[in-house]
Amino acid sequence: MEFEGTVYKIMPVTKGTSARGEWQRQDVVFEMNEGSFTRKICVTFFNKPDDVARLREGAAYTVSVNIESREYNGRWYTDIRAWRIQPKQETPAGAPMPDMPPIAEEPAYASAPAEADDLPF
Repeated sequence: MEFEGTVYKIMPVTKGTSARGEWQRQDVVFEMNEGSFTRKICVTFFNKPDDVARLREGAAYTVSVNIESREYNGRWYTDIRAWRIQPKQETPAGAPMPDMPPIAEEPAYASAPAEADDLPF
């Protein structure tokens, strides 16, 4: 799943050790504007300190996440884990789209007056 949001708050790092070795996780709260509603989503970055270090509060990003729920002792818990994050690129007004070729000028023959032809239709 993918969404666009603005970094609202970067939470402190949590570190630990498991049977697989050392790990670290950091939660980042993103704010999404959907019309007149503002929603906040807390996304976990697991063992991705470099990705979190590049984030800036107030900056807009496109975030790709995996969402998974699991049950523990009769309660359900949902994780939203980021696997890719890209800065949202703003295009200035009037600038061409970066993936679009430039618009060529209209060829001279296109604006020439129509000639009469012998076609019946």
